[in-house]
Amino acid sequence: MMGLLAVGVAIVAGAAWGALALWFQPAGDGKKRALLPAAWLALAAAALIGLAFGHTLPAWGFGVLLLALLAWWHWGVRPSNDREWIPEVARVTQGSVRGDTLTLRNVRNFDWRTAADYDVRWDTRTYDLSRLASVDLALSYWGRPAIAHALVSFGFTDGQYVVFSVEIRRKLRDKFSEIGGFFRQYELSVLASTEEDSLRVRTNVRGEDGYLYRVHMPDGAARKLLLSYVDTASQLARQPRFYNTLTANCITIIYQLADKIVPGLPLDYRLLLSGYLPEYLYRLGTLQGADSAAAYRRAGRYTDRARATTDATQYSRNIRLGVPGISQDGDSADAAGPRGLDTPA
Repeated sequence: MMGLLAVGVAIVAGAAWGALALWFQPAGDGKKRALLPAAWLALAAAALIGLAFGHTLPAWGFGVLLLALLAWWHWGVRPSNDREWIPEVARVTQGSVRGDTLTLRNVRNFDWRTAADYDVRWDTRTYDLSRLASVDLALSYWGRPAIAHALVSFGFTDGQYVVFSVEIRRKLRDKFSEIGGFFRQYELSVLASTEEDSLRVRTNVRGEDGYLYRVHMPDGAARKLLLSYVDTASQLARQPRFYNTLTANCITIIYQLADKIVPGLPLDYRLLLSGYLPEYLYRLGTLQGADSAAAYRRAGRYTDRARATTDATQYSRNIRLGVPGISQDGDSADAAGPRGLDTPA
């Protein structure tokens, strides 16, 4: 009896996983998309009915089909850089370094008027790594306080900023689904952009709520982190990967890169609930200039300043006004540069 119950549970689990896998890797649209998941659930139901009447052959048959589905999932569903992408992720950032000169190709610099009306610009830009002065974390919220998109902005004393963001590469006609992120619906992209593009579009066009945090790091760590982003982006251009809602998203990638630089960073639930990441960073001692994480969060909110800024040349300066740990004129040239992490509490 216990054996049959275990088989039944396995069939139910296989039915649920298989139906979702087939749904998020569709062979067609609309009703056609539902045919394979529906057929799969019908086979699972037949196996369960057979078990209920003491017949194990349908269960064995379903097991063979499940193994075949797993084999297809492992070897047949592969990531690619060659798909019909939406315009904002149509290109892949790549970079190279010679001495202190970093050259980035495909830096997104769109001029957004609305979500559907924008000028497409992909730049090649150079940055002097000897002038790297700051690392800022931007968190953008769209409704739920526990979830935010994380972007990392690197500032230079010549006034340049380059933002790195871990993005899903959505195809034309794709809609975002957190569940689909578990089932290889999207590829992964590490995209470089200007602040006037990737930060501004979220607050001024999409209506999201933005917060900025100056992150103080050990000597040399900011450069290593930046080059880790460049290396990861370039690797994805050569060898694409799937996005995963749990294991390969904007926060987990940041953690994996930072852990290479400052080994032993403590794991924490706030690495999954990214909206609470400031409390994690405050605990590590990387946020300075405010007497609590809550005070830093209040002062770091730049949404209103962003929406009030019409001159793109003043955007980076204005969103930093009043942010703890940054000089009050909002200048990227933080005189002391990135400083050290305190010992984790």
